[in-house]
Amino acid sequence: MSGEIPFPKGDLMKGKRGLVMGVANKNSIAWGIAQQLAAQGAEMAFSYIPAMESRVRALAETIGVEFLVEADVMSDDDMDKAFGEIRDKWGKIDFLVHAIAFTDKEALKGSFVENTTRQNFKDTMDVSAFSFVDAARRSAELMPDGGSMITLTYLGSERIVPNYNVMGVAKAALEASMRYVARDLGPKGIRVNAISAGPMKTLAMAGITGGRQLMSTGKDWSLLKEDTSMEGVAGAALYLLSDLGFSCAGETLHVDAGFHAVAVPDISSLS
Repeated sequence: MSGEIPFPKGDLMKGKRGLVMGVANKNSIAWGIAQQLAAQGAEMAFSYIPAMESRVRALAETIGVEFLVEADVMSDDDMDKAFGEIRDKWGKIDFLVHAIAFTDKEALKGSFVENTTRQNFKDTMDVSAFSFVDAARRSAELMPDGGSMITLTYLGSERIVPNYNVMGVAKAALEASMRYVARDLGPKGIRVNAISAGPMKTLAMAGITGGRQLMSTGKDWSLLKEDTSMEGVAGAALYLLSDLGFSCAGETLHVDAGFHAVAVPDISSLS
């Protein structure tokens, strides 16, 4: 199927099982991570919402994933059911990939002050930040032998990005939540981290006004003068989720071709 990346085969994740939340289509970062994990021997379950089931199932089948669980992260009943199914089938898991975010598209344009409503602020925080806390708590109950968790964030949490608006605030909350989750779960042998990926051609980026220009700027201003690659983000996820990531916890790892390190670009080097 189009969208597959030929990751090298290995066994870094052999014998490990985990849940991947957020696969939406072939351009999803969660899908790139799932392909990398599958290439390294991981056994996975994918969560989905009903509207996305057929699309998620079709992708899952291409890498041998047969275990899908329905999970609306805004519903406690849905989450209870989903994690109950995982417990009944596997008993325990080793990793969690959280790649879920949502806001009203109208909030991702123009003024943050003028375009942020009370209800959308609540919903954005619920889906984009609290869902990780909730999924982490539930996953930890299935990690008696320790494990690893990652969530996905973006530089708009740290700095102002045009039109990112309420999502930037939600990502800031997500990163802070990740650190507190890391503190609480660390003594249980569970490592919790975040990946701050640069702009990529995803559904999320398509929903931001000026997203295409944002990608161009990211490339021109980056230290490597290149786009953020799915292989790079997926490789970082593999590091954090596998045993290679021992001793790494509470970290936000930037995978953006070095863009985050630039304060003022060298104008003479811009294309």
